[in-house]
Amino acid sequence: MSPKAEPRQKIRLLIVDDHFVVRLGLTSALNLESDMQVIAEASNGAEAVALYRKHVPDVAVMDFQLPEMSGAEAARAIRKEFPEAKIIILSVFKGEEDVHRAVQGGAAGYLPKSSEPEELLEAIRTVHKGDRYFPAVIARVGIYVPGGKAAYPSSVL
Repeated sequence: MSPKAEPRQKIRLLIVDDHFVVRLGLTSALNLESDMQVIAEASNGAEAVALYRKHVPDVAVMDFQLPEMSGAEAARAIRKEFPEAKIIILSVFKGEEDVHRAVQGGAAGYLPKSSEPEELLEAIRTVHKGDRYFPAVIARVGIYVPGGKAAYPSSVL
């Protein structure tokens, strides 16, 4: 008898955004992917830290601008307790200072909210594998990515 293939595990996701409609849209879209499952949603930075601690997701997708603590501050708090945490900041791109703060907070990726859905999926899968993901628009501003290679959307390579 041949050994049975183990079922592929889904990427377990935490979605963090202070806007209900954004969380609903992200959750609905990501749950349609055969390899992804949203396991928790948070509406602010403090709740993100608490839910990360409770669920320990594979990847957190987090808005930069959040009530109570920013996405960068929440990422820093999560990474302090869980150094291997994989966090993508998804936000309105307001310049390199926000990206620097996100990277300093431990984010493994940063995407503008204007990104195409395929790019978000690529970012989640890339970060889940242990790589970093910064799209070309971010890379053009010369962001230093500490200790890691950055992956860019395949469409710009």
